[in-house]
Amino acid sequence: MSWQTYVDEHLMCDIEGLGHHLTAAAIIGQDGNVWAQSSAFPQLKPEEIKAIMKDFDEPGSLAPIGLHLGGTKYMVIQGESGAVIRGKKGTGGVTVKKTAQALVFGIYEDPVTPGQCNMVVEKLGDYLYEQGL
Repeated sequence: MSWQTYVDEHLMCDIEGLGHHLTAAAIIGQDGNVWAQSSAFPQLKPEEIKAIMKDFDEPGSLAPIGLHLGGTKYMVIQGESGAVIRGKKGTGGVTVKKTAQALVFGIYEDPVTPGQCNMVVEKLGDYLYEQGL
């Protein structure tokens, strides 16, 4: 299966049969190289990837400055130390799941809930992690 298929079929899928979808999604290597992304996913800056990787190594480092994706700032909310970073902006937000080699991103807007985004992103991230990816 191609990386683009993972994004298209597992991240940008219909959530719980409700007709709701993530706004954007991507799988990006921990080195910042894009493996696959949806058309609406923002172009990330190298310093944004570095800051995300630093927060996985030093949980809490993003909280004072916020999580930035393509210049958009998200307020960091409770995640899972070293495994998941969650951000909130208005009625939307982002979930970032770290795997062995990559970062899985999901960006959502209302009516998708934070829990639905977390479920979609973390399910794929857990699967990839179990595969050693």
